[in-house]
Amino acid sequence: VQLQASGGGLVQSGGSLRLSCAASGFTLDQFTIGWFRQAPGKEREGVSCISSSGGSTYYVDSVKGRFTISRDNAKNTVYLQMNSLKPEDTAVYYCAAPIGATMGCESYEFDYWGQGTLVTVSS
Repeated sequence: VQLQASGGGLVQSGGSLRLSCAASGFTLDQFTIGWFRQAPGKEREGVSCISSSGGSTYYVDSVKGRFTISRDNAKNTVYLQMNSLKPEDTAVYYCAAPIGATMGCESYEFDYWGQGTLVTVSS
């Protein structure tokens, strides 16, 4: 069971990036998938989560209206479209999947983690 996050990079403030989370060894369509981030010196925080059907989504307040999570179960991939990026969005972004049901978008609920992709937003 592996998750592979990709799509990070260096972008100027106000720019956009799309992160992808691809799965191997299992199909994503039965899992809630979460995007988390960790900036230097800070705790990991839940950025956005999407239910297995895609019908329910969560966003942390700081990214609402700027980030959009989506999934393409046919491609076994979950995306995080990030627009209007700010320097404070700079972090390593991880995607993750839980073994069981989740109550929210908290990192302790998630069991399988990708390796992370670095997003750097310059001012």
